[in-house]
Amino acid sequence: MKIQVKVKPNSKQQRIEEADDESLFIYLKSPPIDGKANQELIELLAKKFKVTKSQVLIKSGLSSKNKLVEIAF
Repeated sequence: MKIQVKVKPNSKQQRIEEADDESLFIYLKSPPIDGKANQELIELLAKKFKVTKSQVLIKSGLSSKNKLVEIAF
């Protein structure tokens, strides 16, 4: 399953909002330094979809706020 994700790092609280077009807005506490925000994103999506972290893969947008994430079930 592929999901469009828009990430907002350095947020005060961690949360996920679903948009009308089935994309996700994800607010992360981590800063976008040394891949910390991407790691937090993977952990959060793994928890939401009840999969392991290795089943969540950022396909594109590693250094962008707009990402394409693939989740293997």
